[in-house]
Amino acid sequence: MLAASMNQAMERTLAQTGDSRNVILLGAGSEESVERSEVQSGLDQIVAGSIPGIIQTMEKPAISPEIHFNGILNNNGIKSQALVRGVRHEALWVHKGIRILKGRFPESGEIMIGRLAHHKLGLENSALQVGKMVELSGEELKISGVFDAIGTVMEAEVWVPLQDLMTYTQRDKLSCVVVALASTDFIPDLDAFTKQRLDLELVAIQETQYYAKMSRFYAPIRWMAWLCAILLSIGALFGGLNTLYAAFSARIQEFGAMQAIGFTRKAILLSLIQESCVTGFIGSICSFLIVLGMLQDIAFPFSIGVFILDFNSPILVLGLGTGIILGVLGGLPPAWNCLRKSLPETLRSS
Repeated sequence: MLAASMNQAMERTLAQTGDSRNVILLGAGSEESVERSEVQSGLDQIVAGSIPGIIQTMEKPAISPEIHFNGILNNNGIKSQALVRGVRHEALWVHKGIRILKGRFPESGEIMIGRLAHHKLGLENSALQVGKMVELSGEELKISGVFDAIGTVMEAEVWVPLQDLMTYTQRDKLSCVVVALASTDFIPDLDAFTKQRLDLELVAIQETQYYAKMSRFYAPIRWMAWLCAILLSIGALFGGLNTLYAAFSARIQEFGAMQAIGFTRKAILLSLIQESCVTGFIGSICSFLIVLGMLQDIAFPFSIGVFILDFNSPILVLGLGTGIILGVLGGLPPAWNCLRKSLPETLRSS
């Protein structure tokens, strides 16, 4: 159940981060990582005057020039790698899932913290509250607000005013420009723009497609979780088989006596399988208590964000079904070993 929940949570977090109507303009050749991308400053203005179908908010185009940067955040001597995003206020028009929970959008000399950033940074939540001071790239910055973006990787990020981050990192180029379109029908127009303006060296990728690629990139990690779960399950299965072999072998004479008074081997076999299924069912109930009481809503950080474990109904059904199936598979070999002998051999067994 833990492996299934980890896989589901990571995949769902990456899938929910993107918006199908948002298009990311990246530097050509950097489609796999926005952090490696570079596009020229002022690209947002060029795009605003060249592409139809851009959402207008307060009579201004919803275009967000951004810098994505892995920096070191220093909090009272504790240094942690932070996912820093340099943005302007237009980012709130493009990334519509963002909600400011406390405080306000950052101005110069300030930052805004995602509600799950403390998990990624390895800090206490109290250390990243509004009004606290942190250090980024040697600059003392004040936390102006806390935001969330339920179910996305952005909740683990640190947002800094774009111009400030360009100054701190001594950059004169952007990482990307995110464009919010009124409809996916306008995506071909944006793609045609990138192919016509060869001087800009751009590539357009739908935000959902970008995070789908990221999900495929992390697939080996998810498979490793499954592999660990399978190996542990195999070890537990063999341990259970040894236990059942010992338990059933001690009752061979009992099974012989039952056959002598009229019970068929099939009936006894079904009874033994029922016993092992009950054991598997009890094991599933114990696992429900563990995951729901101790592991539910635990946050797991990974390289580009944080995902939260959710043991929902399908995962609980998976756990229950696994327990019962293991009960059947685990009960068959020892039961068959006890019942395959003839009745005289069974009665003479000690």
